[in-house]
Amino acid sequence: MPAVNPFALCVMNGTITVVGLGPGSDSMMTPQVLDAIRTADAVVGYTGYMKSIAHLIPDSVQTVATGMTGEMQRAEEAFALAAEGRHVVVVSSGDAGIYGMAPLIVELHASGRWPEVAVEVLPGISAFQAAAARLGAPVSHDFCAISLSDLMTPWEVIEKRIEAAASADFVTAVYNPRSRDRYWQIHRFRELFLRHRSPSTPVGIVRNVTRKDESVVLTTLGEFDPDSLDMFTMMLVGNSTTFFSGERMVTPRGYFSREERGLRPVGQSIMSSSFRAIAELMKPDSRPTDERWAVMHTIHTTADFEMQELFHATPGAIQRWHEALTAGGATIITDVTMVQSGLRKAALERYGVTVRCYLHDERVTELAKSAGITRSQAGMRLAAKEHPDALFVVGNAPTALLELASLLHRGGFAPMGVIGAPVGFVNVVESKHRLKAAAGATPIAVIEGRKGGSAIAATIVNAAFSLDEAEAMNPGRDV
Repeated sequence: MPAVNPFALCVMNGTITVVGLGPGSDSMMTPQVLDAIRTADAVVGYTGYMKSIAHLIPDSVQTVATGMTGEMQRAEEAFALAAEGRHVVVVSSGDAGIYGMAPLIVELHASGRWPEVAVEVLPGISAFQAAAARLGAPVSHDFCAISLSDLMTPWEVIEKRIEAAASADFVTAVYNPRSRDRYWQIHRFRELFLRHRSPSTPVGIVRNVTRKDESVVLTTLGEFDPDSLDMFTMMLVGNSTTFFSGERMVTPRGYFSREERGLRPVGQSIMSSSFRAIAELMKPDSRPTDERWAVMHTIHTTADFEMQELFHATPGAIQRWHEALTAGGATIITDVTMVQSGLRKAALERYGVTVRCYLHDERVTELAKSAGITRSQAGMRLAAKEHPDALFVVGNAPTALLELASLLHRGGFAPMGVIGAPVGFVNVVESKHRLKAAAGATPIAVIEGRKGGSAIAATIVNAAFSLDEAEAMNPGRDV
């Protein structure tokens, strides 16, 4: 059975056509909308919009204009005129279905109070579409629009939608960002978005789009000025892939790889998103930025939030290691090659850092046999003699950490630092206690208890390498 148009069942004595005027310029109106206005018996709209199209309305056409918040009055008047058999045009800016008069007119018509009136809606070019075109191509992937006006929508609901858009990585168009009395909502919007997005996220701000006094600002989520926005402003916030190309804002569809565009790899974007999620889920604490950054790395590596409780470091250790490693020419000693494999190769090459593992050195086998110690202990003993100022990183062998603790306790050994993260059940906990007791002035980082491993030991070093990216949540720079 074919679908039935409910409007066709009415005795159509009059019609209401709801139209979108576009963002401002006459050139942005569709031919359908222009024709509807010129052939109307009456035009109804907000005073400001009526003034802007006065030159398009024939003198013989009746006009009804009301001020801001007069939507219901305008709608009732439109139905009253249409019930008399007139063709009434109700105008909205942009597209009438996006924060415009179309929903109100259609809802009133659904009440059945005016069965003799037919209703149609003609599309218009929305403000966010015009702003997007002016900026380039910022909404070429999944996007959403959010109005910050809480006149008819509770702020609690708006805030949930902001959180959802931010966490889902939608490109987001912001309507009604700020007015004289609603000045704080845009500040809260930015605060919520920064929980999920990098401060470097591209933002495009267009005021009075398509009009003579149009202005365009390209900025970022962390740097835009909320107090510079008003009701004539459209703001577009990019997603994690959006970038600036000259004066254009682009959200790629995926035709080209990120490497082909000279941007960071997709894996890096995933890492950044993961770190922002970790930051949101971590318990509040008083740790300084460098230590918290290292904790986040251990959580990212293990998916274990207990790391926040198990991680212990000398105050300022990560910061000191960052400065020493990025100064160039440093040496890192690992207990096993698995730790070496987990260090970021690009960072090692960039800063000229040498990584040594003595475990398979022929001299280590001889020393272990003659001294009656393990190869891991012998490797650390030999490395301490040849590279006394290195960063020593233990992720597997507790005996290696016991050896380093003994060397520190005896004195005369002052390395860049020691990372103690062996894993297991025999001598593991004891080795970490000994390191903490013997460290003295030597910076250390320890994973308390039996947990640890080569990947965790390596990721603490990677945290030191990337500490300058902590604020931007960009841990994968050196991948």
